[in-house]
Amino acid sequence: MADHDTSIDDNDDELYEHYSFTAEKGQQPLRIDKYLMNFIENATRNKIQTAAKNGSIYVNDTPVKQNYKVKPFDKIRVLFEHPPYEYLLTPENIPLDIVYEDDELLVVNKPAGMVVHPGHGNYSGTLINALTYHFDNLPNNSSNRPGLVHRIDKDTSGLLVVAKTEEAMTHLSKQFFDKTSEREYVALVWGNVDEDSGTVEGNIGRHPKNRLQNTVFEGDDADKGKPAVTHYKVIERLGYVTLVSCKLETGRTHQIRVHMKHIGHTLFNDERYGGEKILKGTTFNKYKQFVENCFKVLPRQALHAKTLGFEHPKTGEFLRFNTEIPEDMQLCVEKWRNYSKHQEL
Repeated sequence: MADHDTSIDDNDDELYEHYSFTAEKGQQPLRIDKYLMNFIENATRNKIQTAAKNGSIYVNDTPVKQNYKVKPFDKIRVLFEHPPYEYLLTPENIPLDIVYEDDELLVVNKPAGMVVHPGHGNYSGTLINALTYHFDNLPNNSSNRPGLVHRIDKDTSGLLVVAKTEEAMTHLSKQFFDKTSEREYVALVWGNVDEDSGTVEGNIGRHPKNRLQNTVFEGDDADKGKPAVTHYKVIERLGYVTLVSCKLETGRTHQIRVHMKHIGHTLFNDERYGGEKILKGTTFNKYKQFVENCFKVLPRQALHAKTLGFEHPKTGEFLRFNTEIPEDMQLCVEKWRNYSKHQEL
């Protein structure tokens, strides 16, 4: 091998893979910095270009510059000399809203805006950083994440159960897997939901064009996703939006957000799925201003994990916890309530 050859094998032993993608067969030629911007959350063009300059971006095992054009089936890997930060857990003294605690487990009410576990772009300020500060020797789950039995999205508020012992981790994880736990969310969605109640069934998997989204796969493509079932019920009709309760039978990533969009009712102000646009209503400027004010009051998707129920791993008792809808969401609902009354929609 020539001295100047920088093929991946020379220094692979000290490089850690942070991302890897395979370009789709229909991939149009696209600069790699632009391509990676579409696929990596919280990445800036500048960071990607710096990584390319430093020889950290490999295509088909060879380093490329930022102007490389991605082609169909290219194998793209981003490698750095340090391990992904999620393996470097720093305990942080962040206050927790603990709803219940005993020797086996605790139930936390997570605020909106808090990431559950460290990952790309979010290496501090997460629930796990807080948990490892407040509690010693939390058991790891199958992804090496201390205490975590399940998770909710960054901008979703609400209840999570955390295991404090190996036995509790095993027992609780099995309940989530077997679908015997109870999880009810409250969501504000765009549009007037036709039926008073219903069930959405549709396999959920990663969106083929936008890696930051998930989508429903049906028909011949169904096997590209995993089975997912959401039961919804209308709580209150507020004109151009509806307040609904959603019960999860399965727990796929973004499940409620994906399923409600699938049936034409994207979550209010869910930026990732297009809910930050005015999807229903009038063209009047006054209405536009009203919706903008609602977005300001609730600068996130309108989703709250309200109820959580499970069997206690030690006592066998079924525990059920409830939380109030947080203030930002309540204020937004109140605005819609007043608006719909005055408009007699």
